[in-house]
Amino acid sequence: MKEIFRKFAARTSFATGTAYAFVLALTVIIVWALTGPVFHYSDTWQLVINTSTTIITFLMVFLIQNTQNRDSKAMQLKLDELIRVTQHARNSFIDLEDMTDHDLGLLNDEFHTIHDKLETSPLLHRLHSKIAAEHQRRTKQQ
Repeated sequence: MKEIFRKFAARTSFATGTAYAFVLALTVIIVWALTGPVFHYSDTWQLVINTSTTIITFLMVFLIQNTQNRDSKAMQLKLDELIRVTQHARNSFIDLEDMTDHDLGLLNDEFHTIHDKLETSPLLHRLHSKIAAEHQRRTKQQ
């Protein structure tokens, strides 16, 4: 059951993210709007679009969430592997997503401190100057 749902969710998420799906949805809305005068803008006419879009939205939330969960987990595993094989990386960063918000905040503060120390480095200043000069050169070319 899980595998069938995974495949269905992935295919549906991909299909609904295409330009064709957008054009189809837009066409449905246009056709619905154009039929308003035919149905005298009745409550039933309004109920059709309201009910159908609500049902579709409700179901899509679960499909999209499933796809995002899988993509997020795959990304975390890839990052964990990069951390594992990088010589000076902290292996304690593997499964970092399981830390509390407070601990993540402390770690974030630590990285801000590291960044601030690096910004005072002459080497980093030269690098920033080169980047700024290159940006300015490219801007002038346009």
